[in-house]
Amino acid sequence: MIIRHFTKLISEHLALIVMLLAVLGSAISVIYIKHQSRVEFVALQQLEQYRDHLNEEWGRLLLEQSTWASPGRVEHEAKTKLNMIVPTADRIVVIHR
Repeated sequence: MIIRHFTKLISEHLALIVMLLAVLGSAISVIYIKHQSRVEFVALQQLEQYRDHLNEEWGRLLLEQSTWASPGRVEHEAKTKLNMIVPTADRIVVIHR
């Protein structure tokens, strides 16, 4: 008798039960997607900070390269460490083809 009453109750409210389950499933999905969105946003911000750090380092390296490769510094190093001199006009030879 209880089982018959229970099956009658379920059959009368089947649409309501299905909608309730659908709403619950939808709510759980929304919560999960929102959580994943926050996790991905945090990862994105960390990657952007890393990119900014790399851009700063790249700028410093370019500045350092331009400092080391400046013509004045190269000439100074050639004179002091390699004992090189700038040739005079009479020591320059031009070869024509």
